[in-house]
Formats: sequence, C-alpha cells, structure tokens
Amino acid sequence: MLRHVIAPARFFSQVPNEIIRHPRLSANAVRLLLWQLSLPDGVDQPLWESAERARIGKRSFTLAKRQLVAEGYLFEWKEQSEGGQWSTTQMVSNVCLTAAQAVTARDGLPAVAPPTGAIPAIGEPKARSVGRSQDNTGAKTDHPPTRPAAEVPSRTAEVTPSQVPAPLVERGAQALAALSHTERRLRLTGSDVRALAPLAGEWLLRGATLRDLRDDLTAGLPERVHSAAGLLRDRLLRKMPEVPSFAEQEPLTCAVPRAADMRECQGEHTQPRLFTPVAGERLCPACRQDRAEAAQDASGAIQATLRGAATVRAALRGGAAG
Repeated sequence: MLRHVIAPARFFSQVPNEIIRHPRLSANAVRLLLWQLSLPDGVDQPLWESAERARIGKRSFTLAKRQLVAEGYLFEWKEQSEGGQWSTTQMVSNVCLTAAQAVTARDGLPAVAPPTGAIPAIGEPKARSVGRSQDNTGAKTDHPPTRPAAEVPSRTAEVTPSQVPAPLVERGAQALAALSHTERRLRLTGSDVRALAPLAGEWLLRGATLRDLRDDLTAGLPERVHSAAGLLRDRLLRKMPEVPSFAEQEPLTCAVPRAADMRECQGEHTQPRLFTPVAGERLCPACRQDRAEAAQDASGAIQATLRGAATVRAALRGGAAG
C-alpha cells in the first residue's frame, strides 16, 4: 500500500490513532467526535448541530452518541435550576476518561493523563486540556435527566432464541431470506438465516418495522462484501433499536399474535407479501382475485369456442342434407 501524504501547514487537528482505529466506534461516531475536536476554541456548537453539519441522520446520531458515552469520549451533566428547568452540559474528550476524570476536567482542575501507561514528556508540569466542553444553556426543558450510561442496557448483548417469541423469529428469518434474494452482496445460506433470525426477531420485538430492518441493513453497503453473515450480524447488533418503555410495550404485546397468524403469499411479488389467511389460503386476496378473473376470462373463451364449433357442425349437417 503506497501513501502520498503532505503535512498541512494550517487548518489541521491532531487526533490520536486510538480514535481513528477504535474497534468499537462506528464511522459516524468517529466523524462526530473528530468534528467536535476540530472546532476552534471559543466555538460553542451543540452536538446535534455538528451531526447535522456532518450529514448524520437522527438514528445514526443517537447510536454514535451512545457509543461515545460508553467508550468515555462524551459526558453529559444535567442540572435543574431553582425554577425547575433542566440544562445540559456536554464535554467531549480526545482520550478515554472515567467519570471522576471527566468531572475534574469539567471543573477546570489540572487534567489527568489518560490511563495508557505512557511516559510523560520531559518538561515543567502544567495543565493540559483533554477535550472541549460546551454549555447548552440555550435549550432548556422541563424533562428529567436521562439515566446514566451505566444503567443503559448493552445493545450488543447476545440474543438467544428463547428471548424472542417464535413467530417473530420466523418473521425475522423471512425478512433475512427476502433480503438475501434481492441484494446480491448479502447472499446467505440457510444456516446463516437461522443463526441471524433471533436478532432480526429482536428488532421486531422492539418495535422496528420490516422497512426499518431492511433500510438499516442495506444502507451504505460496500461494493464488495467478503462475509455477508458477518456484516449483517454486526449491523443487527450495533444498530439494535432501544428497548421500549413499559408504556410502549403494550401495543407490541398485541402485535405478536397477529404476526403468528400471518403467512407469506405464494404468488409472484417483487417483495414478500404477508397476509392473514381465513381458511388456509396460500395466496393473498389480490392474487386470488387476479386468478379468479383469469379463470372467468378463460371460461368465457371456452364457452365461445364451443358455441362456434356447434354452429359450424350444424351448418355442415344442413349442407349435407341439402
């Protein structure tokens, strides 16, 4: 691999390689962090505004923000004023920090060196900035603060088939099979579909639609995919929707029996079509209607042919008698 590199004379940022090569940060998370770290001193740009300028969507921004919090690059503190309004203070760092180190950096005390075990450079000790902080005082709400990152359940936890209802696992398998047939770069074997079906079913259990599942799994695919199963597994785990609250889970509970009664139409469709059979039908109502009309047309043509043949035979018999 050849590299042609020209050192910039201005408008550049020093970024640790640990951020660029971080194994658990997505491309959007790295871009969002680098965008914030590259801002000049004195520029107070909220994180959401950086995401908009970087053209990062809302769902991707939520995932990227959660990753930065989990890895110790982003911290948030919410405070309530005497009037009951909440304000948020955010701080990004170019090194991983613990909660205590982040508080120290926020309060303006001498920064603590990152826990990498590196030998400090020779020179006089002095304060060192480890990140950028911003006070989002303009956007105040009356909502209570969110849970700390430590209390948020891991989105990359393994999902076993026993955790997902069997009907949703089956629907997840159908969605993956359909995706494998329509996207040549995501060809899956039968064993791959069975292994990934519980993860896809977990998406449906958390309220995602089949369209959400397809869009998130196919967005930004590389030109060449070396392992379709590995790529899909990574995206299913990394982009897993949040667990809905107790109030939001009620409609999901009602949706499971409806999914169990649905069946995929055996007719010819560009995309798989699910329907609820009434008496064991294998075709959706639209396909049954089309076949009924075709049968009716065929029956009319047959009757017309028979009537024409009878007319010809009668004419022939009349001619012979004459």
